[in-house]
Amino acid sequence: PIIRTVDVNYVLVVHPSVPAQTVPELIAFARANPGKLTFASAGMGTASHLAGELFKTRAGVDMVHVPYKGNVPAITDLLAGQTALIFATMPTVLPHAKAGKLRALATIGKTRSAAAPDLPTVSEAALPGFEVNNWIGLFAPAGTSPEIVQRLNAEVVRIMRSPEVQARLPVEGARFVATTPGEFGDFVKAEVANWAPVVKASGARAD
Repeated sequence: PIIRTVDVNYVLVVHPSVPAQTVPELIAFARANPGKLTFASAGMGTASHLAGELFKTRAGVDMVHVPYKGNVPAITDLLAGQTALIFATMPTVLPHAKAGKLRALATIGKTRSAAAPDLPTVSEAALPGFEVNNWIGLFAPAGTSPEIVQRLNAEVVRIMRSPEVQARLPVEGARFVATTPGEFGDFVKAEVANWAPVVKASGARAD
C-alpha cells in the first residue's frame, strides 16, 4: 500500500416508476413487495453490487440483483425502466436525475457530498451507520523499498493538492484522502473484515 487517494461518493437513484420519494418510502415499498424491486449493478462483486447487498441486509428487504458488464448498460436499462434502482457514481447518474429521467434519493457516504449537498445520506435518512466508500488507492509490488513507497506517497499528495485537481474532485463527487502507507494498509485490512460477511452472504465474486 502506498496511498489511498480518493473516496468517490455513490448515489442511490430510482426509476420514476418506483413509488418512492425518500429512502424510508423505498424501504417501505420494498418490504411490502418482496422480490419486486430489481437493482442493477456494474457487475458481480463491484461496489454498486455490494452497496445493494448491504442495503438489502441493513434495511431487511428482498431485492433482485441484476448484474451488467459495466455502468453504461446498467444505467441504459435503468433509464428504460428495465430495472428499478442502482447505486452509482454521481457523474453517471446525476445528469439524468436533474433531467427528470431518474430520481436521486440519497448518497451513501459518511457525509453529504459537495456535489449534491441537498441529498441526505442513507445513514441520516433511514439507516444509521450505513456507509459505503468506493475508494481508489495506489499500490506497489510486494518488496518495493520503503524509500520508493514514501517518495511515491509524497508525490501523489503534492499532485492531489494542486489547485487543478482540487477543483475537479467535487465535480466527480470525490474527495481527496491523504494517508500514509501504514494508514492505507490498516484501512485495507479493515475493509476486508467489514465486507467479508456481506460478500459471503450474497455469494458475490468478481467476474
